[in-house]
Amino acid sequence: MESLSYVMVTPYTIAKSRTGGVIARLLSRTDLELAGAQIMAPDEAFVHAYTASLRKREPANELSLLAAYVEKNMIPSEGRRHRTLLLIFRGKNACEKLLAACGHIDTTQIAVDAMKGETIRDTYADLIFSRDRKGEVSYFEPAVLTARTQKDADGDLDLFARFLSGQPNIIRNVDYPDPSKIEKTLVIIKPDNWTYNSSRPGTIIDMFSRTGLRIVGIKVHRFSLAEALEFYGPVEEALRKNLAPGFGRRAREMLEKEFSITLSGEFAEALSRDFGAECTRDQFAQIIAFMCGRRPGSCSEEERKGPGSVKCMILVYEGKDAVKKIRDVLGPTDPLKAPEGTVRREFGSNVMINTAHASDSSRSFEREKNIVKTDENTLSDVIKNYLAGRP
Repeated sequence: MESLSYVMVTPYTIAKSRTGGVIARLLSRTDLELAGAQIMAPDEAFVHAYTASLRKREPANELSLLAAYVEKNMIPSEGRRHRTLLLIFRGKNACEKLLAACGHIDTTQIAVDAMKGETIRDTYADLIFSRDRKGEVSYFEPAVLTARTQKDADGDLDLFARFLSGQPNIIRNVDYPDPSKIEKTLVIIKPDNWTYNSSRPGTIIDMFSRTGLRIVGIKVHRFSLAEALEFYGPVEEALRKNLAPGFGRRAREMLEKEFSITLSGEFAEALSRDFGAECTRDQFAQIIAFMCGRRPGSCSEEERKGPGSVKCMILVYEGKDAVKKIRDVLGPTDPLKAPEGTVRREFGSNVMINTAHASDSSRSFEREKNIVKTDENTLSDVIKNYLAGRP
């Protein structure tokens, strides 16, 4: 039987731009489906409730250490809530597999040369003991939080669902000295990165982290056919203008070679206009199918509005010159022309399957965010539906 469990990425891990590395480990080290994701900003009531739950669990030494950490580091401070990333995974033995990927908290002192980097906590967590007072912890950062048993996971999920209902998907917890210089931009990690579990989505996020921008919103999204058509509508005319003449020219060359004839200029123009236009319509249909799993005209009007069969991840980044910084790391549309070290050069296949999208202007961001509804997240509904079906 499939179950849900979670990994919560701590505010410190997010602030240090380790989010991509954590996601890469979770996706590549388990066979679980990423069912949802949301940046949340816990309030005092949530922190106290989660902490109280941790303190009732075993083993007491590890869980009390985690509870003390949560109470100190995840509670609002100086009037500000702190960003925490909640990742929800679905599959068989979800809790057990996530715990294995995250790793346990070893409360014994380990020599540096004996440390390993096998789990997420091995790599990103720190547990430092005082040299003067034996056994006293002087610094602790767990990197991630997860449940040890499915019973605990279900209880935590219920707490998350109740907290997330009504919470914003875009976090606004920083006051900038000059807000006029701050931009937001949208990134889509496209469906080709989710065909099978791999480190690719996390690695792409890690590459974007070099910009120094803040992630203020995340969600797992399945484009409906209607959304895909609206989102990529402006691309259709550009395809017709840029690709139709080339298709027509290639068709003319093939026909002249095959039949050993010379076609008239009038016929060549007709090829470009009609055959070229038909080819670009098919190219556009392929783009739509790639993004939502359905070709235009393949389903009813009602089905057009429902979620597609393939998923992507949508992220919102915030900061100075956000649009340009993200686009520079992404690279140009054609991966073959992208500079080395860019996302599309590393992971893109061709102009159509180019691994990620990013807004090309603040105006585009405003248009795109409305289509994919960045202010909304269905994560709480995913959890509620799961819990409602539990025995």
